[in-house]
Amino acid sequence: MSENINEYRQMDSIKKTVIIFIAQGAYIGRLPVAPGTAGTLVGVLIYIFMRAVSPAAYLLLCSIVIFVGAWTAGRAEAYLGRKDPPSIVIDEIAGYLVAMFMVPREWGFVITGFLLFRTFDIIKPFPLKRLQDLDGGIGVMVDDVGAGVYTNLVLQAASILLSHQV
Repeated sequence: MSENINEYRQMDSIKKTVIIFIAQGAYIGRLPVAPGTAGTLVGVLIYIFMRAVSPAAYLLLCSIVIFVGAWTAGRAEAYLGRKDPPSIVIDEIAGYLVAMFMVPREWGFVITGFLLFRTFDIIKPFPLKRLQDLDGGIGVMVDDVGAGVYTNLVLQAASILLSHQV
């Protein structure tokens, strides 16, 4: 009987470790300074490796990161005993990936996307600030996904304007 309890505790510990690992962006969110910026840089790295895939595959990746992120962020909040702790950065990763969906694959857009996303994520223009008040993993994720949408719209507009100047 005690062996079963120990196995259960060990499995629960492994599950908790995996959830925290994902929610904290491979533990990058544990950095003591600017964990959100560090999490966004993880998003940049993922984007660099994924930017050559088809739009459908990229959209699938974004969807998976958002759904897995919402689930793990909600669980991580419970494990860490705090609403939306700064160490949870899966939301920044997902938000940056959303920001770069179907954006030109040039370094200027990668860098501008990073800067715009961080700005929108920090400022949280309407209605993003309200959205982060939602409970659980959805509340953790939705404001950053929204900042990614805002960033994407600005980058798409810039792309159109720049293409007309050539």
